[in-house]
Amino acid sequence: MPADQNQLQLLKRHSGNPILTAADWPYPVNTIFNPAAITLADGSTLLLCRVEDRRGHSHLCAARSANGIDGWEIDAENRLMPEPETHPEELWGIEDPRITFLSELGEYAVVYTSYSSAGASVSMALTTDFKQYRRIGEIMPPWDKDAALLPRRFNDHWILIHRPTVSGSIGSHIWLSSSPDLVHWGNHKLIMHAREGSWWDANKIGLSLPPIETDQGWLMFYHGVRETASGCIYRIGLALFDLENPARCLARGDEWIFAPEEPYELTGDVDKVVFPGGYTLGPDGDTLNLYYGGADSCIAVAQGSVKELLAWLKEHGSIE
Repeated sequence: MPADQNQLQLLKRHSGNPILTAADWPYPVNTIFNPAAITLADGSTLLLCRVEDRRGHSHLCAARSANGIDGWEIDAENRLMPEPETHPEELWGIEDPRITFLSELGEYAVVYTSYSSAGASVSMALTTDFKQYRRIGEIMPPWDKDAALLPRRFNDHWILIHRPTVSGSIGSHIWLSSSPDLVHWGNHKLIMHAREGSWWDANKIGLSLPPIETDQGWLMFYHGVRETASGCIYRIGLALFDLENPARCLARGDEWIFAPEEPYELTGDVDKVVFPGGYTLGPDGDTLNLYYGGADSCIAVAQGSVKELLAWLKEHGSIE
C-alpha cells in the first residue's frame, strides 16, 4: 500500500525497521514496544523500553546505541521493575515511559503508567544514570496515563501534560497540571479536546512524545484513537502550544501525519498501532528521530524535520 503523501513528506521510516524486537532481548519476554528516548552526554541514544513478560506484566529496560539505529546494548542488570510491596499501584506492572531532563535538578524524570486493580495511574521516578532510580511514586490517580513533564518551571511550578479518563464523561482529553515540588499537583486544566463524530481523533486522544520546545511554541505529537468495526486505529497528529503559557493551544492539525501502514505496525499483539513515546534531535537541532512502538510488538524509528513539521502545521492546522 503506498504511503500517504503527507507521511512521505514529514516522517520517513528507517529502512531497517523494526530496530528492536523481543528476539533481541537477553532474557525471555513476550514483546518490547513504546520506548522513551533521550540523547546522552556522549551523544549516544538511550531508549527506555516497555518490556512485557510472559505473564502480561510490564517493566522498563534501557537499551543504548551509538548511532540510535543499531548496535543496541541492552542493560538487563538495571531494569526498572514494579515494586508492588511499597507501591501497590504497580501491582500489574509499569508501562509507557516518557523522559524529560530537568536541568534545574540535574536529573532525568521518568514519567510512566503504573497499573493495578484500581486502574492505570501516572507515576514518576528520577535518575541520573538509568541504573538507579529514586521513586516519587503515584502523582495522578486512576484512570490517568500518557503523561510527560515539561523541562522547566513556569511561575515556580512544574508542568505535567497527561490524559485522565473520567467515568461517565464523553471522551478522553489532554490536560495540564502544575506542582511546586513534583509531588503535590493541582491547577488542573483541560487544554485539548478529543473531537467528536467521524474525525480520526474523535473521542480519545493522548500525548505521545514529551512536547518539543521550538521558537514558535511547544510542538506536541499526540495520538488519536479511531474506533471502527474492525477495531481501533492509533494515528499521530500535531498541535502547537504557547511557549510561556503551555495551556494555550495555538494550532492543531486537522489531519493525521503518521498512521500504521507497514506490516510491523498493522499486525501484532494489538493491530493497527503506531505509538511514539520518545525522540532525539540531531546536532543541527532540526533532524528529528521519532521512536515508536509498532502494533505493541516492536520498536521502530522514523525521521523528520522540526521546521517542516511546524510549516505543515501552519498550513494545515486550525486555531483551537
